[in-house]
Amino acid sequence: MTTLRTALPASLAPPLLVLPMLFILMWSSGYVVGKLALPFAGPFTLLVLRFGLAALVLLIVAIVTRAPWPRERAQYAHLVVVGLLVQALQFGGLYTGLKLGVSAGVSALIIGAMPLCTAFGAGVFLHERVGVRQWMGLIAGIAGVLLVALGKGVAWHTGAAGIGAVVLALAGITFGTLYQKKYCTGLDLRTGGCIQLAVATAVALPLALGLEGWQVAWTPTLILASGWLSVVNSIGAVSLLFLMMRRGDASRVASLFYLIPGTTALMGFALLGERLGPVSIAGFAITAGAVYLCTRTAKS
Repeated sequence: MTTLRTALPASLAPPLLVLPMLFILMWSSGYVVGKLALPFAGPFTLLVLRFGLAALVLLIVAIVTRAPWPRERAQYAHLVVVGLLVQALQFGGLYTGLKLGVSAGVSALIIGAMPLCTAFGAGVFLHERVGVRQWMGLIAGIAGVLLVALGKGVAWHTGAAGIGAVVLALAGITFGTLYQKKYCTGLDLRTGGCIQLAVATAVALPLALGLEGWQVAWTPTLILASGWLSVVNSIGAVSLLFLMMRRGDASRVASLFYLIPGTTALMGFALLGERLGPVSIAGFAITAGAVYLCTRTAKS
């Protein structure tokens, strides 16, 4: 049996930054595609479709390629924890917050704190040292995300329950990536992803049935969007995130999330006709500079 290689050829390594750019585009597309799909399915119903299809695809890939499965119970347990945090808690919390009235701008602001939270967590749990210039980049990134949200016209008035749900989503992606880095770096991405997504499906299914009564309207838009969310986001983007985590410091990789609100705004402008003003563009430029500070400077 073979494992999925984590070493990258020189053509895919920095300074070309192919993988980070691809990750940003894939992850950002999920917000736009999800917005297109939500009118045709309840949030948890959409998550079941997303997670379930992705788990099935990875199961088929794992069988065809004879990917190795974990050999120890502890490895399965670690994968279950990551699936609960990165997939179920993150997206369940985010979709619940949106359903409770939290605007996309406020959600972007909250999730945009992920790099800063990860930097603190990496120092405590992974004993990574974050340099002065990297801290400057992390703080500048928060300012850039704030400008992007302000430029899109953030609706600030929302309930505490919705905000709490998005904060749980932030906790899920932050602790999930740190946990993956610490305990799951040696496991195969195909079988590991299948297990994580199966766990997330098992969590979302009773919520979809109990809270929404399996609310779904089978339209071409929903079918195409579910396929995209499953293959491109739940498999592709998450796998790229974990792959980059294996190769670099968690805090540096997490800084890429600063570019996601701006990239999503650009996609929304191009595909959905959403507003994109000069303030948002300035915010995107600041986040780009912040990510450069976080990822391209020596620790100091």
